[in-house]
Amino acid sequence: MNMLAVEEHRRERERLDHLVIQRADLVEARKTLGETVRKLDRTARTQFLETFDAVQQNFRSIFERLFEGGYADIRIEEGVDPLEAHIEIVARPRGKRLSRIELLSGGERALVAIGLLFAFYLVKPSPFCLLDEIDAPLDDMNIGRFTALVKELSERTQFAIITHNKRTMEIADCLYGITMQEPGVSKVVSVRFGGDGNGGEPE
Repeated sequence: MNMLAVEEHRRERERLDHLVIQRADLVEARKTLGETVRKLDRTARTQFLETFDAVQQNFRSIFERLFEGGYADIRIEEGVDPLEAHIEIVARPRGKRLSRIELLSGGERALVAIGLLFAFYLVKPSPFCLLDEIDAPLDDMNIGRFTALVKELSERTQFAIITHNKRTMEIADCLYGITMQEPGVSKVVSVRFGGDGNGGEPE
């Protein structure tokens, strides 16, 4: 009897058993991972469609307010996985029949973008919102519509708006500005409206 063969067989058997256990673990891990990916995919698809519907409704409503009528919509490509589908933005101001958003004027496109921005924002509002020169492309009429919307939303959100537009500044409760009284020396000044009426430099 070859004792070396018996010992070698024992070692190979132990190695095989170890590999079989490892393979079983890998198969189970692959199965679990696949189930997790499918669950996440279903959850992501459901949440995306729910959020999309909410944004769609908000956009329609805000567009009608900003343009005082007209028609707007966001559409998702049909017959395609929602997570992979293309999204189309439709915007037709009152009195215009345009097939593409690119045909709108620069100010109109900016107002559409603002409407879409707030449509997303209203799905999950935050207590603070920073807007940087968002009103720059707007003319006086559109500025009035924009500021009216901001004033309404400011009842539940604090807005900090970086702007050079005087009409936007008119709706502010407090203004902060940078001045250079001496060459090379910048200074922050502030003015507060309402309340105690005290302005001046912030500490």
